[in-house]
Amino acid sequence: MKFVSTIVGFILFILFFGFALKNTQEVDLHFFLNYELRGPLVLMLLGFFVAGAALGILAVTPTVFRHRRETSKHKNTIVALQTVARTNVAQPQPDSVSTQQ
Repeated sequence: MKFVSTIVGFILFILFFGFALKNTQEVDLHFFLNYELRGPLVLMLLGFFVAGAALGILAVTPTVFRHRRETSKHKNTIVALQTVARTNVAQPQPDSVSTQQ
């Protein structure tokens, strides 16, 4: 499996490298207040991809921490219930059976 993932990674690297070589023309990026940024198209795409990934990670971070906190609470509850169950070793009594005749 590791060999297959290495091959897939190598193929993706070659594809992205070829994409970068084909898109070296200069582009202008216009912002507000007449601010302009010039650079190669592939670097602009890479920059915006990285910025989008960073914003995505920041957006998911609170949810991850909330789930970790809830998991910790559940683990503590399980441990507490297991210790209570171990201290109460007495066997449960069977239900009484009443025979009415």
